[in-house]
Amino acid sequence: MTEFWLISAPGEKTCQQTWDKMMVATTRSNNNLSTNHKFNIPDLKVGTLDVLVGLSDELAKLDSFVESVVKKVAQYMADVLEDTRDKVQENLLANGVDLVTYITRFQWDMAKYPIKQSLKNISEIISKQVTQIDNDLKARASAYNNLKGNLQNLERKNAGSLLTRSLADIVKKEDFVLDSEYLVTMLVVVPKVNYADWQKTYETLAEMVVPRSTNLLFEDQDSGLFSVTLFRKAIDDFKHKARENKFTVRDFQYNEEEMKADKEEMTRLSTDKKKQFGPLVRWLKVNFSEAFIAWIHIKALRVFVESVLRYGLPVNFQAMLLQPNKKNMKKLREVLYDLYKHLDSSAAAIIDASMDIPGLNLSQQEYYPYVYYKIDCNLLDFK
Repeated sequence: MTEFWLISAPGEKTCQQTWDKMMVATTRSNNNLSTNHKFNIPDLKVGTLDVLVGLSDELAKLDSFVESVVKKVAQYMADVLEDTRDKVQENLLANGVDLVTYITRFQWDMAKYPIKQSLKNISEIISKQVTQIDNDLKARASAYNNLKGNLQNLERKNAGSLLTRSLADIVKKEDFVLDSEYLVTMLVVVPKVNYADWQKTYETLAEMVVPRSTNLLFEDQDSGLFSVTLFRKAIDDFKHKARENKFTVRDFQYNEEEMKADKEEMTRLSTDKKKQFGPLVRWLKVNFSEAFIAWIHIKALRVFVESVLRYGLPVNFQAMLLQPNKKNMKKLREVLYDLYKHLDSSAAAIIDASMDIPGLNLSQQEYYPYVYYKIDCNLLDFK
């Protein structure tokens, strides 16, 4: 299970007692409903009640935004790694460790988010940082996707049916009569089942076809590409008659300069893509880690703010991280409800009525008598 429940309950005589009680209820009395860890939140600056109430709403929005950026970076990493998607997970690290390890051993980053600052300032630092990552991602993704798109278009041109694909890499200079005032070489796609018809009729499709001038240059599954030489003035007549006989004349002029330019363009795009790939993956790894760390710090801020709003001052609560056992999630909810229902006698009513209590941000979210936030580490949506 990559889902965690980050909860808090008020300290009894000590916070350790709160922790012990929860451990007994979820692991001893009820056969391992969850794996639990203490979640360390430092002594943050409380500020005034008004500020906390406003901050509660802002943090909810920031939480959603940062989660969306974390998922975008992870998903784009999967897109960029194309064939090695199974490797994506091992590149999605936070501070150099896997996400579950990071969350279960969470330590507040004092250097990035100094706790001497107000809660509002810390949330603004995170907001600016993650907005920057989001903007950079858009710019980098756009540049790389353009490059990839152009390369795919060229590759598509060089694949597919003889009726539509580029012929530049199939034909050679010696297949054509070049620099002649009167003669021209045409390229014709003939279905395999019609080869015999072609050999019988091509000389008579127009008046001025050079006898025995056809050669089979290339075959795919369904058709062959034949060359044929004729007088320039017979081109239109020849095309018309060919179409009637289910032979397709391709519009193709042999132009060495153009063909060389196309080849060079493909090589350039391919080289550019390879050049950008390494730095892009490195950027994604670093910024995934930054965004994920920021996201878990927001969860910590939300638990702190919500716990103070619910349980009052002085600050006295224990934050706990539960990793539910998938089979027993419903049972775990019941056990936690029984354990904490005394904290809020109206919790059951609130669940029914979905009331909106200012500052507690209960709309759009489940409400329990204890502070609760979900952290889901399953960030990839493989199609």
